Amino acid sequence: MKILAIIPARGGSKGVSGKNIKILGDTPLIGYTIQQALESTLLSKILVSTDDSSIAAVALNYGVDVPFLRPEKLSDDTASSISVVQHAIAFLEAKGEFFDAVCLLQPTAPFRERGSIDKAIAVFKEKKADSLVTVLQVPLEYNPHWVFEADENGCLAIATGEKEIIKRRQDLPKAFFRDGSLYLTKIEAIKSGSFYGSSISYMESNPDLYVNIDTMTDWEKAVKKLPTILRLI
Repeated sequence: MKILAIIPARGGSKGVSGKNIKILGDTPLIGYTIQQALESTLLSKILVSTDDSSIAAVALNYGVDVPFLRPEKLSDDTASSISVVQHAIAFLEAKGEFFDAVCLLQPTAPFRERGSIDKAIAVFKEKKADSLVTVLQVPLEYNPHWVFEADENGCLAIATGEKEIIKRRQDLPKAFFRDGSLYLTKIEAIKSGSFYGSSISYMESNPDLYVNIDTMTDWEKAVKKLPTILRLI
């Protein structure tokens, strides 16, 4: 299976100025994700999609491909991730390069266990699903079976639609949320406009590594956690 890794890194950032190449520890933020991708033995090609020449220069210095700068319509904060990935696929296919799946690696979720990219690819191949996402378990107190929504009468109803609440936490089914660090998707699903397709497999991430950087508060949390995280990756 030929898998294209795409690392999307836009230049403009409202929450953290210049965050994709801002130094975290002694490494540009995007560097963590690039280094992890380079360690993979199952990715066929690694590509950074950016609109920013400074980000491109950092990526090239790591030895990964930056074959274009994104067009303006894909460079603001309204551009969707799926359109960015579709653009990269179309660019490569126009050059005669074709792939079976895309591995989207977001620099804003920079920490992944060593070998986790190849582990995810192995699960993806085994499950034969349209996609795979990395996830973390939802804390029990926020499990959807214990979450309520207000109805039109101002009363609460269980969010899952059940009539009776599950009383014991031991009886709650596991629930997950996407941690944002990795998406694997078949090309056909991407071309149809979906990162998920009709079947979604998953792999649990290490919760001790979870950081998703959108704001300066997130950045400060990452700085505080970094010494512990570096011992795990």
